[in-house]
Amino acid sequence: MRSLTARSRKPARGDLALYDDHAEQWWRPRGPFVMLHWLAAARGRLVPPAARPDAVLVDLGCGAGLLAPHIAGKGYRHIGVDLSAPSLRLAAEHGVHAVRGDVLAAPLADGSADVVVAGEILEHVPDLPRAVAEACRLLRPGGVLVIDTLADTALCRLIAIGLIESVRLAPRGVHDPALLVDRAVLRAECERHGVRLALRGIRPSMADLAAWSLHRRSTVRMVPSPTTAVLFQGYGRKAG
Repeated sequence: MRSLTARSRKPARGDLALYDDHAEQWWRPRGPFVMLHWLAAARGRLVPPAARPDAVLVDLGCGAGLLAPHIAGKGYRHIGVDLSAPSLRLAAEHGVHAVRGDVLAAPLADGSADVVVAGEILEHVPDLPRAVAEACRLLRPGGVLVIDTLADTALCRLIAIGLIESVRLAPRGVHDPALLVDRAVLRAECERHGVRLALRGIRPSMADLAAWSLHRRSTVRMVPSPTTAVLFQGYGRKAG
């Protein structure tokens, strides 16, 4: 795959080919996907231990499998769904059962998952209701949905797209502002499919971020934020 500098055109905002172009950098601790490592750790903390043998966790938009080390030992078969073949190869190297597919039409059976995780993917899909319907379709009754994503607000566009990309905590152009997530629509769609979703805001620890920038910390903890207007997590359980 050619690098971004070798591409014949400037990629549009939100062009998912960017993930193929940067695939070799997914696991670099200070690479362009560094903030996704911090978010994967926070996401993993929301995943409960498996409640039964042979439990399945479906990781929608799994990328290179950054969630894997944070759910190791929790008792799940970790199935990752993504469109990026180079990313899936890396995910498989980290113990993920990799499935190439679109999160809008996941090639998995209804009710096949005890947990569905959609981390930093909903702000990339052109059809939010369909993505939510797919995530909920995969959940068995009583199963858990865990998400994190970016809110459709002016503050989010300023911080998550303007500031975060400018200081290289995310690749330039990775987010399309038109696809940021309307929180009311998200909750309503989850409710329509039997999942009552609770939201909470999160942000990087400022103390950790300062220490990390000085190479005094290897990672940055995500901590609660008083607002869901930028970056937020969601947690819900399917009725039944």
